[in-house]
Amino acid sequence: MKERRGGRVGTVSGLALLAGGTALAASVGGDHQSLSASLLLGGLTLGLGHSLVDEIKRQARRETAGWSRSDTTNAVLLAVWAESSLLASILLFHATATLAVGLALALAYALACGYFVTERRRVIAAASAVQPAAVTAGSTTIIGGTGTPPFVSVGSSGAGNQSSPSNSGPIPSSMPMRGSPSATVTANTEVIPEG
Repeated sequence: MKERRGGRVGTVSGLALLAGGTALAASVGGDHQSLSASLLLGGLTLGLGHSLVDEIKRQARRETAGWSRSDTTNAVLLAVWAESSLLASILLFHATATLAVGLALALAYALACGYFVTERRRVIAAASAVQPAAVTAGSTTIIGGTGTPPFVSVGSSGAGNQSSPSNSGPIPSSMPMRGSPSATVTANTEVIPEG
């Protein structure tokens, strides 16, 4: 499903920080917190991680003309969180559990950044491929794109232009028909000259 709302920066970054902070809180407590508290924080981390992935999918599948400033900001922030988590793991965390969580967060942020960029570029490429194309042969213009029926505009002498879907209604006598010497129209809106 395509997302129709505008680009957002705070939701992706906020969910990424909440998930990371909750994961660190679950691992930092160690012996000082109960098993139920660690399990609760671990479950909360999984829920926030799921929300983060869902929000990344929403942001990547937005219907916009191209790459926007919010896309760049989201990608850069996810990369910064990956790098910060990696540096903090190497320089600050000395406990094994905390080091493992920090490295797992660095990997997760890097994967989320890569997924966002890849999915966003795929959606933009797919949206630009669906743009209708116009093909002209003589006085006949065929306009159509992938997944839509082509529209044919037939020029007539002095009476203006007629437009109708090419697969509905009666065919005007001035429209080229299959086998006529002017052109043959296929379902993909290609015009193949005969002759």
